Amino acid sequence: MVERIRTLLRRGDTVRVIAGRDRGKTGKILAVDRVRGRVTVERVNVVKKHTRANPARGIRGGVLEKEAPIHISNVMLVCPGCNRPTRLGRRQEPDGRRVRLCRRCGTVVDR
Repeated sequence: MVERIRTLLRRGDTVRVIAGRDRGKTGKILAVDRVRGRVTVERVNVVKKHTRANPARGIRGGVLEKEAPIHISNVMLVCPGCNRPTRLGRRQEPDGRRVRLCRRCGTVVDR
């Protein structure tokens, strides 16, 4: 059985890389893979991919640069309130909604 990783990070969140080759870079999450525990962040972990031309599909050959996924433990959410990397907490509002909040300043992170 494949175990899914519970994460509070979502597509569209702004994160900062805290470990690895791209440490210190900031970008938006493009995709979250909960099964493998990885996120794809724009302009982070850019790799070169060599592709063969395929005129039937309209693909030009050459060397493409694309973002590769990085492990979810290597990124931290940047709080929109205090603009610093932070851990996330969760709280249930009186109306029953669950919201994510910044552990540093207490700002609600949900859009």
